Amino acid sequence: MSRTSRPGAPLPGPAVVVIAILLGAGVTAGLDLALLWWAALIIGVVAAFAFVFWTASGRTDDGDPGDDVDEKHTTLHKTLVLPAALVLSVLGGLLAAWALDLQLQEWAAALLGGAVGAGLAFLLIHRLSAMLALSFAAVFAAGIIATAVTAAVLFFSGIAPLSTFERMLEYGTRPNSMVQIINDSTTYYLAAVAVAIGFKMKLFNIGVDGQYRLAALLAAAVGGYLVLPPVISQFVVIVTAVAVGGVWAGIAGYLKVTRGVSEVIATIMLNSIATGITAYLLTEGRLAVEISTNNIGTPPIPESGWVPGIPATFLGSEREIFGLVFLAIAVGIGYWVMLNRTRFGFELRATGQSKTAAEASGVDVKKMIFLSMLFSGMVAGLVGLPQLLGSSHYYALDFPAGIGFVGIAIALLGRNHPVGIVFASLFWAFLNQAAGILPFDGIPQEIAVIAQATIVLTVVVVYEVVHRWGRRHQQQQVGRQLGRTTETTPEPATVSHGAGPEHGSAEGTEGGDGAHGTDGERGGEAK
Repeated sequence: MSRTSRPGAPLPGPAVVVIAILLGAGVTAGLDLALLWWAALIIGVVAAFAFVFWTASGRTDDGDPGDDVDEKHTTLHKTLVLPAALVLSVLGGLLAAWALDLQLQEWAAALLGGAVGAGLAFLLIHRLSAMLALSFAAVFAAGIIATAVTAAVLFFSGIAPLSTFERMLEYGTRPNSMVQIINDSTTYYLAAVAVAIGFKMKLFNIGVDGQYRLAALLAAAVGGYLVLPPVISQFVVIVTAVAVGGVWAGIAGYLKVTRGVSEVIATIMLNSIATGITAYLLTEGRLAVEISTNNIGTPPIPESGWVPGIPATFLGSEREIFGLVFLAIAVGIGYWVMLNRTRFGFELRATGQSKTAAEASGVDVKKMIFLSMLFSGMVAGLVGLPQLLGSSHYYALDFPAGIGFVGIAIALLGRNHPVGIVFASLFWAFLNQAAGILPFDGIPQEIAVIAQATIVLTVVVVYEVVHRWGRRHQQQQVGRQLGRTTETTPEPATVSHGAGPEHGSAEGTEGGDGAHGTDGERGGEAK
């Protein structure tokens, strides 16, 4: 009788999505007349979440009651996944409304934000797994710990933590700051993906920094000395950078598979060699010309070889976003497809999990190691191109350095996942940009470095602890499910027949039907 309030038949998924979006947007629009927009949006998203959860509960109740394998019945799902889905839905709606508020009126941005949050509610309730929710919980816990540590450092230094964080948030969300954050995160993302490809194979490509700097130098020289038509010029520069980065990382891969040299040692040495080659080539009379009084660099790339930027007027800024942001997006999509939709990606992940098991399955482990380092270097060669083709147009002494080491931290922070790396790159770039205002207030800019280092360390540690607990909980849950399945499995028919000779005479005497009657009774009991 307690289920009569739920729909007799499960609503189809598209209908639930439409109703949830209308509910979230409608409640937000209605309450916006009496409440602040963010409060109205939160209530609207929560209402849509409750509706989606209600329909999902009705669908579950109508399912097979003997299905013990469904993760939605576990305690972990009820205590962690649902709260995580609710928080992510609300945050997604708030972020969408905040971004839309840059171009739309407040009420329209809040309405669309409520619709986005409602759509996320449906997606997360039905798709968010327990292990992924654990990952979000680990990142959230690490963020709290990092914020507390940073606040403690500020407090004991005689600086007010809350006003400092407020100042950083205000400066980091200015239109020009947001454009700079997107541009910086583009290069960070490419560096992190290059590192993540090696991490998937349990390879530590610490040489991304040398690979991208050498690739950017030679690509800039080719683009500056060769005057080519548009499109062809950009293509030649990109191919040159990819080839140089791949060859330089391939040296470390070749040494590992043929001589057993650790890729860490090899890439560190190759970083030093790349620095020396760059310094040797970047001199007047070789590849460099005088750029200014105190600066030399490669000849500027003609305008036909530039990649046009994207006007950021929708953010309220007169600056431009790097046009090669689309290249970074394409690399992220390609990275995901390679890992999850190709045989090479499967073999890469299998080899990273266990080289001996992969080799026993017929995988050429040495070939996979070499190719992984090669592909990692090819992506690393792209790291300097957004800056080269979108802003500076030449490689000089002041070209950004150290991005490869930043990519290592971002890959760890994003857990080597293409989407996780996006948020990690944006977060890292935000801290760098937001800290730029602190010296004007007499606050050390290094506070951002403290926050970055703390959050990377805590994410790695907390994620590992939470992930191990999650795996242990899943194993225990599977064990209990297998135990219940074994208890409810009926005894095989051969067991009851085997007991016949032991009791046949007694039961036959009582029933007065002999052996034939006894078999009939025993057969009925077995059924």
